[in-house]
Amino acid sequence: MKNAIHSLAPVRTFPHRGGFLYVQNQAQIITTEQGKIIAIDGGHVGEGEFFLEYLKKLTGKEKPHVDAWLLTHPHDDHIPAFLELMEKHADEFTVDKIFYNFPSAQFCGNYGDKGASKTTAEFYALLPRFVEKTTICSVGDVYDVGDAHVEILYSPDPYITQNVCNNTSVVYKITLGGKVLLILGDCGVEAGNRILNRFGADGVKCDVCQMAHHGQQGVNRAFYEAARPEVCIYLAPDWVWNNDAGDGFNTYNLKTVEVRGWMDEIGTVKTTLCTVFGTQIYEW
Repeated sequence: MKNAIHSLAPVRTFPHRGGFLYVQNQAQIITTEQGKIIAIDGGHVGEGEFFLEYLKKLTGKEKPHVDAWLLTHPHDDHIPAFLELMEKHADEFTVDKIFYNFPSAQFCGNYGDKGASKTTAEFYALLPRFVEKTTICSVGDVYDVGDAHVEILYSPDPYITQNVCNNTSVVYKITLGGKVLLILGDCGVEAGNRILNRFGADGVKCDVCQMAHHGQQGVNRAFYEAARPEVCIYLAPDWVWNNDAGDGFNTYNLKTVEVRGWMDEIGTVKTTLCTVFGTQIYEW
C-alpha cells in the first residue's frame, strides 16, 4: 500500500428543479506504507455501504480493518454513513479506535442547528455499541497510528457560539511519509482564528489541505495564507464547486469560486483535487 488519501465522491442525490444534484459530503480514507487504514467521517445516510465496499476493494479483504476512524463533527453530510455502518454492518468490518469530540445535542439545538442536534442525538444513542473503542480527543492531544502521527489542533470550544456546529469540527494534523495533511472538516472562521492564535503560522503549515466546509464559507483567507498548501482537496459536487444551482457559473450564494481565487493568488498550490470529478486519490 502507498501513502495516500482517497476522497470519495458522493453517491447520494437530492431532487432539484425537475432533476437532481449530488449531495456534498466528507468521506475520506488514508492509507500508509505500513498498511494502516485511517477513515475520516463517511458521508450521508445511504452512503455507508459504498464506503464499506470501497474499503473492501482498497484492502483486498472481504472483512476490512480500520486502524483509526477520525470523526470531525456531527452534521448529516459527515457522520450518518459511519452510524449506518456501526448499526447495520458492524460484523462486516473491524475498527481499533474511533476519535471524536462532539458537543451535546442540546448545545447544537440551543444555537439553532436542529439538524446537528438530531444527528448528535443519534450518535449518542448508538455510542454504547462501540464506546470501548472511542477516544474523546482534545486540542493538543497527539496519537500515532503506525507511521502516521496525528495532532489535534482544535476541539469544540463552548464559547464559540457562531456557526454551530461547523465550528465544533475537530481539526486533525497528520504527518505521514514526510507530508503534513490538514483535515479541517467544516471549521469556520472563528475556530480557524483560535487555531492560528494558538499554533501560529508554523503550526498550520501543510502540504495537503482538505479545504474547510467543502471549500467555501469555512476558515478565512489568512488561515490559508498561513497554511500555504501545495495540494488542495475540495469535497464538493458541481453546484458547490462552480457556485451554480442552475442559473450559471458563480450565480448562487456560495463562496467556492472566491476561495479558489484566494488559492490561486496565494500561489503555493500545485495540485487541486475536487470530488466533482469523481473519487480523488493523492499518493506520495
